[in-house]
Amino acid sequence: MTAEEVTNEGQHAMEGDDITPKKDGGVLKVVKKEGSGTELPMTGDKVFVHYVGTLLDGTKFDSSRDRGDKFSFELGKGQVIKAWDLGIATMKIGEVCQLICKPEYAYGSAGSPPKIPPNATLLFEVELFDFHGEDVTEDEDGGIIRRIITKGQGYSKPNEGASVEVTVEGKFEGKVFDERELKFEVGDGESLDLPLGVERAIMAMEQGEESLFTLSPKYGYGSAGSAKFSVPGGATLQYRLKLTAFEKAKESWEMNTTEKLEQSAIVKEKGTQYFKDGKYKQASVHYKRIVSWLEHESGLQGEEEQKARALRLAAHLNLAMCYLKMHEQSQALESCDKALELDDSNEKALFRRGEALFAMKEFERARADFQKVVQLYPSNKAAKSQVVLCQRQMKEQHEKDKRLYANMFQKFAERDAKKEAEKVKEEKSENGGRVDMEDNAAREETAA
Repeated sequence: MTAEEVTNEGQHAMEGDDITPKKDGGVLKVVKKEGSGTELPMTGDKVFVHYVGTLLDGTKFDSSRDRGDKFSFELGKGQVIKAWDLGIATMKIGEVCQLICKPEYAYGSAGSPPKIPPNATLLFEVELFDFHGEDVTEDEDGGIIRRIITKGQGYSKPNEGASVEVTVEGKFEGKVFDERELKFEVGDGESLDLPLGVERAIMAMEQGEESLFTLSPKYGYGSAGSAKFSVPGGATLQYRLKLTAFEKAKESWEMNTTEKLEQSAIVKEKGTQYFKDGKYKQASVHYKRIVSWLEHESGLQGEEEQKARALRLAAHLNLAMCYLKMHEQSQALESCDKALELDDSNEKALFRRGEALFAMKEFERARADFQKVVQLYPSNKAAKSQVVLCQRQMKEQHEKDKRLYANMFQKFAERDAKKEAEKVKEEKSENGGRVDMEDNAAREETAA
């Protein structure tokens, strides 16, 4: 493209649509190729584009096409110039457009040396290939995808235990199954029949934000579904959430020792109630808060030290029980070990560690724990029964191993015998050949 052609293109773009909120002509857009569908990218979406950037005199200063790699970024997060955040938010997939960007929406009075001079108006040709929502899970496993309808204010977000006011609309296959305005503490959502993913989603939001969230079954109602809302097992859910207001719970460093002990006692009771109701995941969340508050609290003395120790011990023991119920044996084992660091002869910790080890088929180690319980607490009949059960499992495992090895050795013996027989057969065959040759030679000599 010649300088004259680029200038003409720029002049044409100057006559395009003003897409700035202020309508100040700072970003003008001309569609060169229409896109498909009706959906547009939202704030926070990851977008994938190709672009060619030129100055108005035709000088090309950057091109993703020349590099052969699409450019991607999160829309509306300030990762690119303002003109791009505005312009690409108006595009459909497959669309090609030109954006003419005044300096205040590009690189301003500073420019971007050495290629972009100060106060430069820039021309971009952009093609949008794809966009998708933001993954807000801790593990980035794609289980909770956010698409922001209205951006919130500030940077603060709710934490575990925060008091939140939120408008909730849940959908399955396009049909609304839950529509409420709620006020609750993050961590107590299950008592309101909210799936775990909704609380995780709220913890990613800013005040005033309204967003759409897609929850995979893992973060929804799982394989069980929800009888109350007639949601089947394995359902992918959509939630429209608006965080009206929230008040953060105090972080550990914001609380003094007295506050930590008081809050731990309150949270322990909440956790216990969840456990009684069979809500082990929610119970574990509360017990973990106690650990986080008190685990590294130092310099305690007297009654405060005793209270903190008792609360930590109870939290680890209860966590172990939750993990056992959820069949998360390795985590149960870890919680028991933490409890035994505080009390090396604790009956519950030893017994529950034995249960975890038994479930992991480590029968010898499990028996050792149960035997220690019997030794220290002779009246514990359950431990005695478990010792017998461990011994039975060990015996069965031993017999199984014997049969396995016997079969293995038998197979080896049969294989060796087969090889030996084949070897003998080969030797006989070779010897027979030599005898025939000798007989033929003798006959020939006699005939002569």
